[in-house]
Amino acid sequence: MNIRFLLHNAYGIGGTIRTVFNQANALCATHDVEIASVYRRTEQPGFPLDPRVRLVSLTDLREDGSRWTDKPGTNSRWWRKTRAARNPLPHGRDFRYNRWDPLVDLKLIRYMRAQRDGVLITTRPALNLLSAWFAPRRLIRIGQDHMNFRSYRPRLQSAIRHAYPRLDAVSVLTRADHAAYREALGDAVRLERIPNGIPPRPAAPVRGRTPILVAAGRLTRQKGFDLLVQAFEQVHERHPDWQLHIFGEGRQRRQLTDLIAERGLGDAVRLRGLSRTLDAELAKASIFVLSSRKEGLPMVLLEAMSTGLPVVAFDCPTGPADVVDDGANGLLIPAEDVPGLAAGMIRLIESPAERETLGAAARATAAQYESPVILARWEELFADLARHRTHPAAGPVLDGTPAA
Repeated sequence: MNIRFLLHNAYGIGGTIRTVFNQANALCATHDVEIASVYRRTEQPGFPLDPRVRLVSLTDLREDGSRWTDKPGTNSRWWRKTRAARNPLPHGRDFRYNRWDPLVDLKLIRYMRAQRDGVLITTRPALNLLSAWFAPRRLIRIGQDHMNFRSYRPRLQSAIRHAYPRLDAVSVLTRADHAAYREALGDAVRLERIPNGIPPRPAAPVRGRTPILVAAGRLTRQKGFDLLVQAFEQVHERHPDWQLHIFGEGRQRRQLTDLIAERGLGDAVRLRGLSRTLDAELAKASIFVLSSRKEGLPMVLLEAMSTGLPVVAFDCPTGPADVVDDGANGLLIPAEDVPGLAAGMIRLIESPAERETLGAAARATAAQYESPVILARWEELFADLARHRTHPAAGPVLDGTPAA
């Protein structure tokens, strides 16, 4: 079967990209798999990709509209000027696409319509909406949501309600998001909950744990690292020998650097940047902390648990509550509760026995999310959709209402 994934930027670093690469790597043993990237910013992707998976760039543009091979700021491509105008198509309500120019729209639609058969999997609201309205009905069209429905603005939610019933299926990550979509869409479209999958890891004994708490993700407000630094200040007062290492890059690096200095934590909190050996860093640490304000189903949380790390996580919408059983395989803290997060970290620091118990349970939980388990669910969905094809009426949309 031909399987095509469509990503915003396959050359970036993020949970959605890593999830799709893992999924493609697992599927390519038995399917013809391709990942198409709307934008491109580097020569090579940031995550390992099986050589059997084709990676193509649809526009060879950066997200600012310039060609990725040009020096930043040197390209004056005329079509970039159209990005200043509001996009009238519903997918323009997805914040990543509010300045998509018409040539990008055209290239995407042409790519979709060029596919003769198989499965088209789109990976965020804007791409799901384009697939719903413009992808040929000969394809099995699956829209993935890697965040959660209630995190979207009302106009985007409205566009989703109008368009997603035209898809063959919508895949979500968590029980909470499944309930939210069921409330929004009713039975108008097939709705599946298939969590992220992680590559299998050997159950090797853990040795050499160090007094380090680790966190990872894009340095953005969503990930709540500002809250984590504030919480760790209380930890540092009680346990000055422990350190916090944060892996990732993003636009809030300067703000976080300033916050760390302001709190006098320069010797205890390290911004480690991107790491291609994160598994090894997780295996050396003693506790994983997730401080996000919102999530889908965080890959890094599953990866940390798979290395036997106990976790302390905000019970944010959505994701952590699907994975973390409070007191059994980690600690769940009320969302954005900074003192609570500090107390959870201190509790595990002061209880090595509990860390060991929770870590062992975390590893067992993560095994349920390994790629072979999740792949079987995708294969079942593909086969069932192929047997029960539906062909809703076609027609483009400009304002959330189907054309007459």
